[in-house]
Amino acid sequence: MATDVQPNSDGSKAFLAGLAGFVAFEVLAYFLLSWVVSGLGESNQFQPENTIVRNWVKTTAFLLLHLALMIAALLVLSNMLPRQYRGQIMRWFLLSLVTMFFLLWPLFG
Repeated sequence: MATDVQPNSDGSKAFLAGLAGFVAFEVLAYFLLSWVVSGLGESNQFQPENTIVRNWVKTTAFLLLHLALMIAALLVLSNMLPRQYRGQIMRWFLLSLVTMFFLLWPLFG
């Protein structure tokens, strides 16, 4: 059997390693960024003088900082990983873009 046709036994291991790295990155990014933007916005969302402007600044800062962390991680990983695993980076990057918006829910919850 040719070497390029052999089944890749590292596929599931690489996926699980990528999943673990993705979850670790998202958890660390969430806690780091929630600490960074903790002074912005209103802590009590249901008070009468609550305005959308303060919470909008917190949301925008969180999204921009998360995007900056994602791009930095993408650049670092694309340089560090071997060529055979680089194709997985884009899938995790796109999943992180979607996850970024779902992280706003616990940020304001």
